[in-house]
Amino acid sequence: MNENASNDNIRYPRTVFIRRHSIITRFTHWLNVLCLSFLLLSGLQIFNAHPELYWGQYGADGDPAFLTIGADDAGDKPQGFVRIAGLKSPTTGVLGVSNVDGEPTKRAFPEWITIPSFQDLAVGRRWHFFFAWLFVINGLLYLGFSLVSGHLRRDLAPKTEELSPRHLGQEVLDHARLRFPKGEKARHYNSLQKLTYLAVIVVLLPLMVLTGLTMSPGVDAAVPVLVEIFGGRQTARTIHFITASGLVLFVVVHVAMVILSGTWNNIRSMITGRYAIREEGPNA
Repeated sequence: MNENASNDNIRYPRTVFIRRHSIITRFTHWLNVLCLSFLLLSGLQIFNAHPELYWGQYGADGDPAFLTIGADDAGDKPQGFVRIAGLKSPTTGVLGVSNVDGEPTKRAFPEWITIPSFQDLAVGRRWHFFFAWLFVINGLLYLGFSLVSGHLRRDLAPKTEELSPRHLGQEVLDHARLRFPKGEKARHYNSLQKLTYLAVIVVLLPLMVLTGLTMSPGVDAAVPVLVEIFGGRQTARTIHFITASGLVLFVVVHVAMVILSGTWNNIRSMITGRYAIREEGPNA
């Protein structure tokens, strides 16, 4: 009786806080942010040393590349360009040619987006390898926790009904209209989130790590089958670049969704674990 009276006294709508993310999820998330930032910026430094991508057994200067970021000597100043599968577009000032100390300089990616800012392949590789191994260790920690705690099965694995074309189509439409889950539905990841996170965890990140290992001569000597699986080191390098680009795209969309669905609420949940939802009441 007292319990019913207590429930009757609850005023709706109301805001309640739920535990959205565990401490391990939050820790590994922010460590991933750090690692991926340094991996991207140092990776662009490494790419600058040979700004071309090949497929198969090609890879030496003069071989046909399907992607090139370079510069032509035209007149007094070099002209930057990006060439993809034979299609060439001018990119002076952004890619191919950028200003260094006020002078146009041939460089695939500009100094403000690489680590280090000056062209140094050896230093870039040291930064890249350090954060690559930290990233792998952090990923194994998250994966191990997710399996042991049931996080992967409970929170990320989509249910059968969530995979129906009708359900997925409705969620796509809701996202396009910026209608995000509220109330009880906001307690859990939606189907699009689950599928996207699983694609990143199960496909994108493992591919990026394995292709990165394939480019290492030491790993090639110890595990030569990796080179065969990816069809050569240059193909592995290309897949590595593509998966890194896919990850950048994921981060851009992810940040956009965080902002559109409630910046502070999402950030707070990834710092403290507390996520606010609005309850409309039992009869709403």
